[in-house]
Amino acid sequence: MATHKLLLLAGDGIGPEVMAEVKRVAAWLDQAGLASFAIEEDLVGGCAYDAHGAAISEDAMVRAKAADAVLLGAVGGPKWASVPYEARPEAGLLRLRKDLQLFANLRPAICYPALADASSLKREVVEGLDILIVRELTGGVYFGEPKTIMDLGNGQKRAIDTQVYDTYEIERIAAVAFELARTRRNKVTSSEKHNVMKSGVLWKEVVTALHERAYKDVELEHNLADSLAMQLVRWPKQYDVIVTDNLFGDILSDIAAMLTGSLGMLPSASLGAADPVTGKRAALYEPVHGSAPDIAGKGIANPIAMIGSLAMALRYSFNQGEVADRIDQAIAGVLASGKRTGDIAGPGTETIGTQDMGKAIIAELDAATA
Repeated sequence: MATHKLLLLAGDGIGPEVMAEVKRVAAWLDQAGLASFAIEEDLVGGCAYDAHGAAISEDAMVRAKAADAVLLGAVGGPKWASVPYEARPEAGLLRLRKDLQLFANLRPAICYPALADASSLKREVVEGLDILIVRELTGGVYFGEPKTIMDLGNGQKRAIDTQVYDTYEIERIAAVAFELARTRRNKVTSSEKHNVMKSGVLWKEVVTALHERAYKDVELEHNLADSLAMQLVRWPKQYDVIVTDNLFGDILSDIAAMLTGSLGMLPSASLGAADPVTGKRAALYEPVHGSAPDIAGKGIANPIAMIGSLAMALRYSFNQGEVADRIDQAIAGVLASGKRTGDIAGPGTETIGTQDMGKAIIAELDAATA
């Protein structure tokens, strides 16, 4: 069995608490003979600034580049509100994305049956929901130049952001979506605004050509981003994999996450290009939730998104989808049994803490293995 090199960057706030439960699950998988890990740990975010004067050290970046996957807890908090802009906690995450060239952001939206009533939508609309947003992460309007605010005089200013995409950027993110769809329900929905944006015209053209050339076996549909936003709220289960640009992906993935009623429970992945020789991709996995400094150190944080991030690493970096399925099923089992951390507990529901949730998930894994 291959040993996976895993770098854990727990970060700030509740990051160390939820990462401790990942270490517990990883140790269980190792002991059960289901996966083997060589784990290193380092600092990122505000804690790295306190230790090194930077949001991530050069040594940590070397370790990140050498790892098979990086797991990151969370960064930031009011303690570091006044640090220099270039050293702010979020700069560590941004540098990881940039230096590892992580262009593909994967945001699943999964509605566990036990939590269907937590959604603001009707149970029948969201129960069993399992969709995947594939967002282009390193291009588009967030990075395009020129990006500036100009003083026009007479009290007037002009703000400029530039939406820019090249063919290769669209092709590589679409290829990720098509490949992932082949492992799921074999359907891709590509989303842009070709009716009013030239970047959308090119996006649709490039995705269509790539589909015709290499992925005819996958069903492809095109859906304008505003229409897709509406359809996600109307009937989200019509979708499987959605591929879109940086701006629309930012918006649509948050809509999709909230359909589940549990934004703080969802993991995410950011992937780089496949190495032409080894096929290995640089990869960073992290929960969607933030550092939650208001509850840090209280032992009440929900570790499910962090544990789900390990499951995503097993699925997308280590080719161990069956083991990832076991973790996902264990999480579903714990929720079905009625166990809740405070963030997902209904009125009058008994809650458990971070460590007890981690232990409960391991107990489910044990029971399924026995």
